[in-house]
Amino acid sequence: MQTPASDSSAPPLEHSQVDVIKVSARSRSTAVAGAIAGVIREHNRAEVQAIGAGAVNQAVKAMAIARGYLAEDGIDVVFVPYFTETSIDGQERTAIRMVVETR
Repeated sequence: MQTPASDSSAPPLEHSQVDVIKVSARSRSTAVAGAIAGVIREHNRAEVQAIGAGAVNQAVKAMAIARGYLAEDGIDVVFVPYFTETSIDGQERTAIRMVVETR
């Protein structure tokens, strides 16, 4: 996990800033789900970032799996997606970032 960059398009934060879970098309959805669930249990909030269709697919599957993991502990979560710009190898890329919060 890496610390997120300043982002003017991000929704206002109600809690302290947490690391962004970055997902690629090759990420294992169950491993990402475990990371999401762990961050939610610790901070009640997580952020997941994906660039590209394959990465977004893995991220959404991971969030659905994490929701199941957390439901076993009586924790209900919601996801709020938004677009953000990020720099990769000196190039600006548009990413989808999803805020995961307890309900």
